[in-house]
Amino acid sequence: MNYIEYGISRIFASAKGRDARLFTKGPAFAQVPNPTLTLDCIEVGPSGSKMHDDLSAEGAGRFPTLSWPAATSDIKEYLLISEDPDAPLPSPIIHGIYYGIPATATGVSNVDFEAAEGEYMLKGGFQYGKNRRGTVYIPPRPLLGHGPHRYFFTLIALSQPVDAANLSPLPTAEEMAKEIEGKVLGWGEWVGSYERKWE
Repeated sequence: MNYIEYGISRIFASAKGRDARLFTKGPAFAQVPNPTLTLDCIEVGPSGSKMHDDLSAEGAGRFPTLSWPAATSDIKEYLLISEDPDAPLPSPIIHGIYYGIPATATGVSNVDFEAAEGEYMLKGGFQYGKNRRGTVYIPPRPLLGHGPHRYFFTLIALSQPVDAANLSPLPTAEEMAKEIEGKVLGWGEWVGSYERKWE
């Protein structure tokens, strides 16, 4: 199977960099086109750092520990999205969507993404939306030999909470993009890199 996967990755070697289709490139971000918030991942390093195996599908598949400054009074809630624009597809792969993150939060860790009681609820006190597999989170697993993939983790500050009445029980990125129009106060991103080399 590795030979087949590697062959596919060679065919689609140049099919990367769908940055123009990232979540933050949509209409909801027209008034805030550039990052305004600081998002850090101390366990890995500055944005652009290589993620270790424990954070990948080849390891434990943990969600990276992220942190950000305390909210200003106008922030009512956060939205967090993870996506890979380097997959050989027309649009970035959505690895996770998380909404209803309280304004009091200043970070998330792997335990926050464990299932809790309630429909699509997590232990961190927030809900998750629909990723490519319909799971809570898809850890990095780029095609073998396709080179480094970038995994964008984007935190979005909202002036109003997400209204679940306007969404499906397991909302898509497209639904969420429409729901937050007119609510985006700012955003920040941390990017981790991961590669599966042919060895």
